[in-house]
Amino acid sequence: MTTLLEKITDLNDLVLQGKALDAFEAYYDDNVVMQENENPPTVGKNANRKREEEFFASVVEFRGAKPLKVTAGAGITMVEWHYDYTHKDWGLRNYTQVSVQEWKDGKIIREQFFYGN
Repeated sequence: MTTLLEKITDLNDLVLQGKALDAFEAYYDDNVVMQENENPPTVGKNANRKREEEFFASVVEFRGAKPLKVTAGAGITMVEWHYDYTHKDWGLRNYTQVSVQEWKDGKIIREQFFYGN
């Protein structure tokens, strides 16, 4: 049986290999709820896939991403990431973000991202 720490480590490795959408397909539930800070959540895998695809299509220069800290508990994983990229609408983005994932039956059912502006 694969532990949540092993699952989130594999997910992170896929992101680092430029395969974030593959990670999304493998590890996210069909009814996943994803939320940026306190903004309204995006509900469902199809809506979140579209949001992810739009984000990646808007990155004009990617300089790096690195997981700084990873932890897993009972049904929860958390990753502190550092990102450095240029977005066509937001400009230069160089920041740290914490992603909190809630898991059920081996899939992420809810994910929230916390970061400063």
